Amino acid sequence: MNASTAPEPRPEPRPEDRPARLTVGVVGAGRVGPALAASLRLAGHRPVAVSAVSDRSRRRAAELLPDVPVVEPARVLALADLVLLTVPDDALPGLVEGLADTGAVRPGQLLVHTSGRYGVRVLDPVRRAGALPLALHPAMTFTGTPVDVQRLAGCSFGVTAPEELRLAAEALVIEMGGEPEWIAEDARPLYHAALALGANHLVTLVAQSMELLRKAGVAAPDRMLGPLLGAALDNALRSGDAALTGPVARGDAGTVAAHVAELRKHAPGTVAGYLAMARTTADRALAHGLLKPELAEDLLGVLADSTTAADGPQGAAGPQGDDR
Repeated sequence: MNASTAPEPRPEPRPEDRPARLTVGVVGAGRVGPALAASLRLAGHRPVAVSAVSDRSRRRAAELLPDVPVVEPARVLALADLVLLTVPDDALPGLVEGLADTGAVRPGQLLVHTSGRYGVRVLDPVRRAGALPLALHPAMTFTGTPVDVQRLAGCSFGVTAPEELRLAAEALVIEMGGEPEWIAEDARPLYHAALALGANHLVTLVAQSMELLRKAGVAAPDRMLGPLLGAALDNALRSGDAALTGPVARGDAGTVAAHVAELRKHAPGTVAGYLAMARTTADRALAHGLLKPELAEDLLGVLADSTTAADGPQGAAGPQGDDR
């Protein structure tokens, strides 16, 4: 890559744009909140309170935020300059309205949620009370253990904030070791759907693949899949659809039919997913010139016949289906 095409480096935040050292609170000690608070601690901020309900969340808070007291959400807001609202997406609107109704929000207080689905509009109730709203979503999968703090290094964050808070939001992300990526308010659901499609569904596919390999007699499916999946992911990130390989991209209709027959026999719960992904793969391979049109007809015929069988009285969706 020559100098004329190289991307310009992201400018470091100016000192006046960097947040002052803040007291940090966490409402919802799931897998995300304690890790972000621990990362902010490494940047010089001071976690002072966390709310946690279940025994598991209390243990997680104790491990990642030792010596930080567990208190009620209203008390978290009373103690912290920066409050991380790290609850499930569907619980976020109700939490925000509840906090606004209690009068716990202080003018000038930074309230940050980590939902991928929402931008800052969901924070309007607390914004009307004087809070400064930020949406900072880490594009990372979390385990609820200290390894999460290390994984934040270089992690992209989907950032949405009022324009006047944009620099402060990006500075917080950089302090956590992340890379801010600006996401428009109305684009948040699409952005989140894209991440779920790539990451969450990947876990399901890999877990299914390991189960099938065990049924086929493979003693260590993780060891077999590791190099293969690593190479496939690397190729996909580098080349997109050009990285497609395998029987669907080649148009091997007979092999695909054999796959479906074996899956029906040994793992009927995987048939619907296999067919859906095979059809999508065929469409993309055909559109990008990887699948020859004369081979695509037979392949799509196999997939259509398999789908019809799945929807019939004895198929997965029928009254007597195996998936029931």
